Amino acid sequence: MASEQSDRTADIANSIEDIQLSLEASSSNASAPLSKNAQKKAAKAARFAARKIERRAKEKEAKKAKKRIKAQKRAAGELEEDEVHEEEEKKRMMKRAKTGAGQKPFGARVCVDLGFDEMMTDKEIISLCSQLGYVYSANRRSTCPFHSVLFTSLNGRTLARLERMNDAAYKRWTGTEWWQEGYERMWSGKEGKSEAGEVKDADGGLRVSQQSVIYLTADSDFELMELKEGETYIIGGICDHNRYKNLCLNKATESNIRTARLPIGRYLASLTTRKVLTVNQVFEILVKWVETRDWEKALYSVIPKRKFVDGGNMQKDDDGEDEELDDEGGGEDPANELDGPGRQGEIVEDV
Repeated sequence: MASEQSDRTADIANSIEDIQLSLEASSSNASAPLSKNAQKKAAKAARFAARKIERRAKEKEAKKAKKRIKAQKRAAGELEEDEVHEEEEKKRMMKRAKTGAGQKPFGARVCVDLGFDEMMTDKEIISLCSQLGYVYSANRRSTCPFHSVLFTSLNGRTLARLERMNDAAYKRWTGTEWWQEGYERMWSGKEGKSEAGEVKDADGGLRVSQQSVIYLTADSDFELMELKEGETYIIGGICDHNRYKNLCLNKATESNIRTARLPIGRYLASLTTRKVLTVNQVFEILVKWVETRDWEKALYSVIPKRKFVDGGNMQKDDDGEDEELDDEGGGEDPANELDGPGRQGEIVEDV
């Protein structure tokens, strides 16, 4: 209990720190003190953060109670057949995640371009960092993980947020690379040789051909029909609810690299509305395709079922606007992953 109370106190402290940083940023950018309206918003954010911590604590208690009941049923031999199967499957997944047993890495790389730090709000930065945790989790648990996940342009508030999360646990994520430089370093860095003879840049990053790099954006004229080993797929690391049009397409054009869009319109024709995928959802679709070689299965496995209502159309919120798809891709809370180790990221599709 003492440990749990300590963890809860730390969570609250982190939330307060986030709010303070937001207030400091607002104060530094303004010549006058915060307005009454801004102060009310800050107070509301503080109350929301406190309620969120309490809600998570209650959820943890509920999970513990559920585990106790299941343990009692197990001891009494009263577990249902599906419950026994579920436990066995969880054990296999945990073993595979720890040892890598049964995994067949796919020889392609995914790059998350974090070069949009100044274009997001503090709330969006927090959301993005959570999504990065889900990206790592999805790759680590996959039976066919990408051999490398690269994060580029790591600077500013995104870097500061990751440093504060669970004692900078992102640095311990296996199978990942983190660069402060932009993705252009993949083909423009100074060449060197590793002990294995692979061509690398002077700082150790694996060099690739510029022609083998593809930026994923829904604004592209080209549809991505298959993933190929030896290629690098870039996801725009931004949460902006589609405020910036053609952002990733223009950036890719300036970098003189290819672009492609996910084949959502081809395989999910029933989605007749606009939709926004988060960074981790785009990644999960890619890794699911690698596992199944089936776009329809990959897309339906990631897009939440609650987004489909009568006739297969996407559910809308109360004001009639299309909802943004969840930040979460399912599975464990990214905070747990951090302890261990809009867009296509910018994607918006008109189908």
